[in-house]
Amino acid sequence: MERNINRKRIDSATIISAAIVLCLYIAVFIAEQILPSTSMLFTVLKKGATYALVAVSMNLCNGFTGIFSLGQAGFMLIGAYVYGIFTIPVISRADVYQYYSGGLVQFTLPVFVAMLLAGLAAAFFAFLIGLPVLRLKSDYLAIATLGFAEIIRALFQWDKLGPVTNGSNMLRLFPTFNDFNIRGADGQVTVYLSTLVPLLISGVCIGAIILLINSTFGRALKAIRDDEIAAEAMGVRLASHKRLAFCISSFFAGVGGAMLAMYQTTVQAKSFTTAMTYEILLIVVIGGIGSVTGSCISSFLFVAASEWWLRFLDQKQMIGNFEVPLLRNGFRLVVFSIIIMIVVLFFRRGIMGTRELPDIIRGWQRKKKGGASK
Repeated sequence: MERNINRKRIDSATIISAAIVLCLYIAVFIAEQILPSTSMLFTVLKKGATYALVAVSMNLCNGFTGIFSLGQAGFMLIGAYVYGIFTIPVISRADVYQYYSGGLVQFTLPVFVAMLLAGLAAAFFAFLIGLPVLRLKSDYLAIATLGFAEIIRALFQWDKLGPVTNGSNMLRLFPTFNDFNIRGADGQVTVYLSTLVPLLISGVCIGAIILLINSTFGRALKAIRDDEIAAEAMGVRLASHKRLAFCISSFFAGVGGAMLAMYQTTVQAKSFTTAMTYEILLIVVIGGIGSVTGSCISSFLFVAASEWWLRFLDQKQMIGNFEVPLLRNGFRLVVFSIIIMIVVLFFRRGIMGTRELPDIIRGWQRKKKGGASK
């Protein structure tokens, strides 16, 4: 009897969670049709969706498998470049590859096919890197993957690869999120989808990761994280499971890199720095290591605080003839750093800890039931 009740609770919590997400998508669609397209809200949602996917992919490694990887920026770079290279229109390649006679690739792939290829390319590199690197543990693994990201960044700027990567020059003129908008015969946008589509792409990918985490394979990854010796004694193949988790995480990081390219409208290797990896790691820590919901929430909060809410701190403010002290270019980052330290101090395990949205709903249902029984 108790098992049936628990199943009903799980089902109802899951349904409510799905309904909340659906309502959010509907709200975004309506807001995109009503508000100006230049609103900072849509900028935050687009970049937040991209960072949410990459943060969840990193959490799959760091939080659910116990693999401390810092190569996320490198895999995003691979995904961004693969997407850009294979989606630039043929008639525009001469303008982009102006120093390399139009480049080596002379065909164009559909957007979603290129995004899938971007993820596969990142996963392929992860497989090659994982063969020697995953033998390491803890800080040594982190340093090795961080070194890989730096090597990839330098390699993609190498002039010898210019006919493919355009060297140190940027890739541009490929499809972006704005190309998802539906236009009328006069060229005017009739239905805005440039914000909803990246949220849908990120949501589908994160949903796939959630299904993976809740599968038998996901439980094996959690067992590896908790105790490798006990997991191996139970029949879990450590090497193959770690390698597969590393490749899957890199696949979604590559898709996230393609989304970032669409958001930025250009791709250049020098922008995929170590600081980008640290930003993603910070999002994972703030949200909660081992919580998909936490990574998603903290991604949007991180982007909103850094790109929107604190922007006024970088500009001089006057109250009558009095100039407000300290407000100048760069002060925003100081305040943002203080806020991060406060969050980390008061939320030692992150905003969500290891909880997910259905867990919160179940807790609310138990309290409601307990209050009703009284």
